[in-house]
Amino acid sequence: MGKNHPFLPIIIGTDTNAYGMARAFYEEYGIKPLLLGQKGANRGIKRLILGEISAIATQNSRIVNFQKVDLDSKSFVSVLENIAEQFPDKKLILLVCGEEYAKLVIENKKTLQKHFIIPYTDKQQMDNLLLKEDFYKLCDKYNFKYPKTAIVTYSNFEITNFDFNYPIIIKASNSIDYSLCKFTGKKKVFIANDEKEKVEILRAIYGSSYRDNIIIQEYIPGDDSYLRVVHVYVGKDRKVKLMYLGKPLLADPTPSSIGNYTALIPTFDEQLLENLRFLLEDIGYTGYANFDLKQDPRDKEYKLLEINIRNGASNYSVTSSGHNFMKYVVDDYIYDIDRKLTYVKEECLWKIIPDGVLFKYVKNEELKTEAKKLIGEGKNISNLYYHKDMNMRRWVKLKLFDYYYYYKYWKYSN
Repeated sequence: MGKNHPFLPIIIGTDTNAYGMARAFYEEYGIKPLLLGQKGANRGIKRLILGEISAIATQNSRIVNFQKVDLDSKSFVSVLENIAEQFPDKKLILLVCGEEYAKLVIENKKTLQKHFIIPYTDKQQMDNLLLKEDFYKLCDKYNFKYPKTAIVTYSNFEITNFDFNYPIIIKASNSIDYSLCKFTGKKKVFIANDEKEKVEILRAIYGSSYRDNIIIQEYIPGDDSYLRVVHVYVGKDRKVKLMYLGKPLLADPTPSSIGNYTALIPTFDEQLLENLRFLLEDIGYTGYANFDLKQDPRDKEYKLLEINIRNGASNYSVTSSGHNFMKYVVDDYIYDIDRKLTYVKEECLWKIIPDGVLFKYVKNEELKTEAKKLIGEGKNISNLYYHKDMNMRRWVKLKLFDYYYYYKYWKYSN
């Protein structure tokens, strides 16, 4: 069925994000995207147990093809050019699963555009958004609220002062550089309850190879249900085409994966979405993006936390609600269809965790009731359990993946 289409998606990554994109393409067009990664898509059970758990999402899948490649910064362009040479008769859509690869694609966009369709913004926009302190300057310009913030530098981190109380959030401004550094006790986001903890965390971070700025912010109270995620597609005409506002029931508690949502229900706030739409269109953004926010229970205001210059790990939540997220880039770049702005409002519970984890760890009883209602009505979709992509080996690995989530929530949520 996919052979009749003039295009082929090339996805850099083999995780749940990659599977969400691949599933959307396969459901809509019958196309098997080509996945590029360093972790094989068909590894055995033994290697899975030994630690290559992140690649299970695409292992033993019938809806993807896989090539093992080394995509370091020096060989990045040449490797992708070699991939492009394998498909001279196809229009290739290049998609990424991580911020590091998004940065490499955007930095090399002029060269890569000779071979690929690249639905991501340009370098100028990336440079204005990538560092969190620059993003907060943009928030000031467009009157978006964000948590009270102080900037820490490598030269002054021992004497940092701020005008808000503990507990505080500590996170790297440069998420890409931070992802490459290593130190004991590393987390994506830290919470410090007093001065002693703050100093220990800052010393640990700057004791690694990381040298860029660090963000200190006030801690906004509230469990995962106060978080929000906005998935966006902006067309090549610089007009927003699709917006999805998701209300998390749970987020991943693993230190390295904080901020990755594991269960979402669509919600709607037209004014919030309209304000974000205006920002993106006014700065001339193009392609995929997502925002992380938290609703402050003290004043009911949404506080922007960050923007990602790519589609997020929970991207299939958009498709599960009846609006195929990948179809937008195909309509835009392949078939030149001018789509009007759509807000996703259809109810559907998207999840990547088993129901046992969901109902044990969701604290908000109203959301728990809503989730049970949607499951009872058949309005729920599991990201990885796709009935057209199931075999015994994959089923066994997915069950191991489920148990892995039981373990993670037990370890980090108690």
